[in-house]
Amino acid sequence: MNSDYRMGMADYGPNPYVANLNRMVRQNPYFRAAVWTGEYLQTTLMSIPVQGEIGLELHEDTDQMLRVEQGIGLVMMGAGKDNLDFRQRVMMNDVIFVPAGIWHNIVNIGRGPLRIISTYAPPHHPRGTVHRTRREAELLTPHHGNEKH
Repeated sequence: MNSDYRMGMADYGPNPYVANLNRMVRQNPYFRAAVWTGEYLQTTLMSIPVQGEIGLELHEDTDQMLRVEQGIGLVMMGAGKDNLDFRQRVMMNDVIFVPAGIWHNIVNIGRGPLRIISTYAPPHHPRGTVHRTRREAELLTPHHGNEKH
């Protein structure tokens, strides 16, 4: 892994790229860091602290797949932000599929960081996005949290 990535400054898309995402996500200290953004797809790495969460969100026109690489989480999804009737515990190697138009949140219920690889189709964040913390994501993303994206 090059030093630019460790500084949180590298988004290798849309160029051809090969990476060990499992190793990269385990070394990622940031809440969210885009690692590859193309025209139709984006992959970010996430690190959610103990008792932290992604935050309630909705992507109206973006499907999302999240793969848990480390830790234990609780996934909540539903048709309304006050109706998260789908709840399931997730852990390493589990994959979460979030269809466009579904409210969702993931809470870290484990004893260590929850490390996630998140893929959006189409891309959801600007190329090169790095949010060091959830608070920074909320400040830099006008619709993060209890709002639609």
